[in-house]
Amino acid sequence: MIKLFVGLGNPGTEYEATRHNAGFWWLDALAHELKAPLSLDRSYHGQVARATLNGQTGWLLKPMTFMNLSGKSVAALARFFKIAPEEILVAHDELDILPGQAKLKFGGSHAGHNGLRDIHAQLGTPDYWRLRIGIGHPGVKAEVINWVLKKPSQEHRTAIEDCIARCLKAVPELFSGEMEKATMLIHTSRPERPKPPRPAAATTALLPSEAVTNLPKQN
Repeated sequence: MIKLFVGLGNPGTEYEATRHNAGFWWLDALAHELKAPLSLDRSYHGQVARATLNGQTGWLLKPMTFMNLSGKSVAALARFFKIAPEEILVAHDELDILPGQAKLKFGGSHAGHNGLRDIHAQLGTPDYWRLRIGIGHPGVKAEVINWVLKKPSQEHRTAIEDCIARCLKAVPELFSGEMEKATMLIHTSRPERPKPPRPAAATTALLPSEAVTNLPKQN
């Protein structure tokens, strides 16, 4: 079962709406769902709350150390309450997943994510759970830093928030340790695809020649 839920991000108003704070957005939504208000606890270098669901108790944590030192906060709380790495879930932004989608994963590489990199180092293992919240990729590696530290478009922000709301449906399973069921709920919680437009009514009228020449080529 998950005993520690962590959301990654950077503190401060200048960062709160940026893509890199998607983990914070998820944890804030979780705290609201569980009616567990977060408060600053300097012992754990972050905002902390204790929550109970269906008889199971868990901790919520938003590290206030800035992203690159997230592990300092996570390790401090985990060690004090004797929470094993496999009982930790870290929610974070994920470049390789489209906005509106999320994936649950156990272990593996930090893939260059500095928050995960420090958690790896502080816990001494990569064997903890991650909730990868898609923010999309700018398409060019050199633009990644600017991308994650900027606000998403309104369309992308709405897609991410809708995804976060759907992921909350798996929280009871995360608390109880039903990880296969939680994975299924999260991975199948995809936004509905818009219906294709209805075909126009048949007509015998010919298109103007200039419109025909400007039609895109069919692949």
